[in-house]
Formats: sequence, C-alpha cells, structure tokens
Amino acid sequence: MEVIKNPEAQSFKSSVAGSIVLPFLFVLLLWIIKLIEIYSGESFADFGIVPRTLSGLIGILTTVFIHADINHLLSNTFPLLILGSGLMFFYRDVALKVFILVWLMGGFWVWLFAREASHIGASGLIYGVASFLFFSGLLKKNRNLLAISMLTVFLYGGLTWGIFPVTDHISWEAHLCGGLAGMLCAFAFRSEGPPKEEKQWDDEDEDDENAEWKITGTTNGSDLKN
Repeated sequence: MEVIKNPEAQSFKSSVAGSIVLPFLFVLLLWIIKLIEIYSGESFADFGIVPRTLSGLIGILTTVFIHADINHLLSNTFPLLILGSGLMFFYRDVALKVFILVWLMGGFWVWLFAREASHIGASGLIYGVASFLFFSGLLKKNRNLLAISMLTVFLYGGLTWGIFPVTDHISWEAHLCGGLAGMLCAFAFRSEGPPKEEKQWDDEDEDDENAEWKITGTTNGSDLKN
C-alpha cells in the first residue's frame, strides 16, 4: 500500500518540535541549578536583583535562574514552556531578541525602581513574553497569539493580579516591569511574525454580486444588457 505524505503537515510538525527545544533546554537548566543549590546546601538568593546597589546589578543577568523553592520553580516551569514555545513558533526570527530584551529591560527597571529586597525568579520573563504575545495579537488581530496568552492566563492563575502589590513576598515589580518590556517589544517588532489577519470574502457571494450587477447595474443612465 502506497503511503501519501503531506509535506505541509510534516513541515508543521517539524516547526512545532523545533519551537519546543530551546524553551525545554532553558527550563532544564533552571532545574539543574535548583538541584545543585539543594544538594550543595547553599542559597543562591544573593544572586537576585538588589535594587540600587552595585552588587545587585549582577542580578539583572542571574535572577531568572534563581528560585526560592521547588514550588516556585514548578509554578514557572509550564508557563515558560508554553510561552517560550509560542514565541519560538510565531516569531522564530526575532524570538531570541525579544527574550533577551525582556530579560534585560525588565531586570534593569526592577533594579531602578523596586523595593529593597532580593528579587529572584523567572516570573518577569513570563509576564514579558505573555505581554509580547498578547499585544502582538492585538496589533495583528491574530487569534492564535491571543489564544496562547489566554491559555497562559488560565494555567498561570492570577497573572493579571500579579502586577499589583497585593502580596508582600511576591515581586510584583518584576511582573510589572516584565509586562511593560514585553509591550514595548510588541510595538518595536510589530512588523515581524505572522501577518495581520484580514477579513476573508466568500468568492461565491462575490460572484453572485457581480452577476447581479451585470443584470441590474447602470452606467450613464443606460441599462446594461447581457
């Protein structure tokens, strides 16, 4: 029996698989770092962002790798995988640029404006990428991008409330700064990624309208004849 392969379907599967690789490796690295911290008995919290201190500047680069405990890391794992894969799939050409810009801009703003504490975790990245996909979806009116962000809001309960100072031990500043960085990136890269969705016209309806025009339309007061 001859098997007919669909090149488009194979290409889609390949793109999906390729989009998962980097987010998966990034999350794997986070888990490796956490396991090293646990088994070494050392706390890496000093590598977080400590606002307006010279020693805290290094946290802009390292904070995303540090998590308070397993539950903290677990809560960030699935959103990073989902959003990271969505970013890679829809914005492959600029995904790393967006990721790095959200990482650095959000971290720097936390260093400038946040409370005096050690701010740790990858939640700022999550908010940044979610914000980027959400506002990109709005700008392009793309349902697929919006669906990914809505799925993350559903899975990552309280995503919207996370940008407000409702819980003392949560860095809402990192969430807010990451979200703003993602929004700015959405505007900066609005010409990248999937095209804006346009309204599709029904060819059959258009043909019917043309046929009706040929029968009843007029030019210079004279009836058109077939």
